Amino acid sequence: MAPAKNPFAKLVESRPKDFGIGNNIKPAKDLTRFVRWPRYIRLQRQHQILKTRLKVPPMINQFSKTLPKPIATQVFRMAGKYKPENKQEKRERIRALAALRAEGKTAEAEKPIVLKHGINHVASLVMGKRGQKAKLVLIAHDVDPIELVMWLPTLCNKCGVPYCIVKGKARLGRLVHQKTATALALTEVNKEDAH
Repeated sequence: MAPAKNPFAKLVESRPKDFGIGNNIKPAKDLTRFVRWPRYIRLQRQHQILKTRLKVPPMINQFSKTLPKPIATQVFRMAGKYKPENKQEKRERIRALAALRAEGKTAEAEKPIVLKHGINHVASLVMGKRGQKAKLVLIAHDVDPIELVMWLPTLCNKCGVPYCIVKGKARLGRLVHQKTATALALTEVNKEDAH
């Protein structure tokens, strides 16, 4: 006895695709693995792989341990009060002083309490060379090359100055009207912040 034929066999014909010239278009392949990435991306990726595979010295490893986010937010909020004045604010302050002096009043120009920036300036403040001593030092965790700031925590410990490593040289830079800043120092604070 012959096998029973399927009545629906001819309804859907299998038509295999032909990817020859002038025929079906090949589906897009994921070629990301074979892309020749730009040099800076390759370096970034190699850097990350090396970080995971090598034993990192403690002096460098301390820069991966930054302040927790809630504490960092408080520190940046406090540091925001001591932003240096920009050119326009300085011009207004000098004009106001000049106007007072023109009226014949004696106006004492109080030096504003501001953040100090620049790695050499901060280092001299930590050591107390310029008559001022730093009360708090903020160091960026992502300085490249790291050797620029690697020695600063040791110097702060030696001189007894509190320091903290925070995320983002760009975030520090915004506090002092710069693109980036490696380290900031506070030499004085207002009475309400001294606790």
